[in-house]
Amino acid sequence: MTEEVKKSEGVANPRPAAKLLIELGPLLVFFATYGRAGIYWATGALMVATIVALAASWKLLGRLSVVPLVTAVLVTIFGGLTFWLDDPSFIKMKPTIINVLFAAAIFGGLLTGRPLLKLLFGEAFNLTEEGWRKLSVRWAIFFLALAVANELVWRNFAESTWVNFKVFGILPITMLFAVAQVGFIRRNEIKSSV
Repeated sequence: MTEEVKKSEGVANPRPAAKLLIELGPLLVFFATYGRAGIYWATGALMVATIVALAASWKLLGRLSVVPLVTAVLVTIFGGLTFWLDDPSFIKMKPTIINVLFAAAIFGGLLTGRPLLKLLFGEAFNLTEEGWRKLSVRWAIFFLALAVANELVWRNFAESTWVNFKVFGILPITMLFAVAQVGFIRRNEIKSSV
């Protein structure tokens, strides 16, 4: 097998464990560093780990996906503001900004008649137009709810509570919400006539 074929096979079919590590790695680095050295070291470690994850994603997938790229830009901006202004509030509001941006992008797609979720997942799911619209609204509202939850937690609870919420709350809540949409997706699939 030639090197080019091996490389194209690796790009087309990345190992799920490596992909999961790339996606969760920066968050785990943030959590581990916070436990040992506090919010500033954790923020710096998150910034570095996010850049490393982007490079690994590029190597593994041969491209950069939009969501990790936007996340990396925001981590860099808000992490930089955290250090420059000596205020950890900026890194704490990053999840709020990301979730508001996701919601805005989804709502914007609906307003322009191009549902973002259909563009992203149209090959995986064959939903009716109404199904795509309703699923998009559900996800946009979910992202807004996550933004509100993040604001409530970081502004009203101890920093360590926010860190635990960021690491052990946001991702599991998102996964549970995604699983909860399976029934809706099945009810709104276009049935094949074959």
